[in-house]
Amino acid sequence: MNDSPLTLMAVHAHPDDEATGTGGVLARYAAEGVRTVLVTCTDGGCGDGPGGVKPGDPGHDPAAVARMRREELAASCDVLKIDHLEMLDYADSGMMGWPTNDAPGSFWRTPVEEGAARLAELLRRYRPDVVVTYDENGFYGHPDHIQANRITMAALEMTDLTPKVYWTTAPRSMMQRFGEVMREFGGETPEPDPAEAAALAEIGLPDDEITTWVDTSAFGGQKFDALAAHASQGENIFFLKMGQEKFTELMGVETFVRVQDATGAPVPENDLFAGLR
Repeated sequence: MNDSPLTLMAVHAHPDDEATGTGGVLARYAAEGVRTVLVTCTDGGCGDGPGGVKPGDPGHDPAAVARMRREELAASCDVLKIDHLEMLDYADSGMMGWPTNDAPGSFWRTPVEEGAARLAELLRRYRPDVVVTYDENGFYGHPDHIQANRITMAALEMTDLTPKVYWTTAPRSMMQRFGEVMREFGGETPEPDPAEAAALAEIGLPDDEITTWVDTSAFGGQKFDALAAHASQGENIFFLKMGQEKFTELMGVETFVRVQDATGAPVPENDLFAGLR
């Protein structure tokens, strides 16, 4: 009999990604006795600095931002009861097309084989039963998210492990509701141009293509507080504006596409560990 605990490993790009996309499942499964492991691939140095100063602007110090974001990440891990944090500490590549994409040490320009070999070591150490990362487009095209997918899938091929593997996603029905709530809480939010609107419409998947719907509403408070721990980052402020109750209503189910499975558990499923317990 195997007495080792079930293990969930989430592979994310930046400090704060763990709270946005998987804060609910990390908190829920930790409460259920699952060992949780977070791998954060970059240092977050292309995030906002104190006072909201943007990368490339005077006064933006990537090293100082990275230190601040590491502290925020540690606080988020405490809130979510994450057992193990592993940081690969590649330089944040910034958004697609930024000069930082090709800066020395950036995650985006790191050979996939190099990052995958480091992640494979962690896979062998923790032997996760479930691995979660982004889809091949990094959910919305962020280079570091795309690279996280690439190294995760390559790392799995370097090992003899056969975990259930999931990519994070969002149902199109929720994305529509999300747009409505943004307008409700955003005040005079400008309408996106047609190209931006078309790109937003392609985020996520039709509801019937999603394999896994996990109810994390009981852990909405933890997810909200974990996100609040990253309050230095302007893109998160919107979520915090709506308050915990509305946040949980909107973000209380986390959704995934199952891309690797040896259990034969039927889909759709409501548990990442279906077939394993």
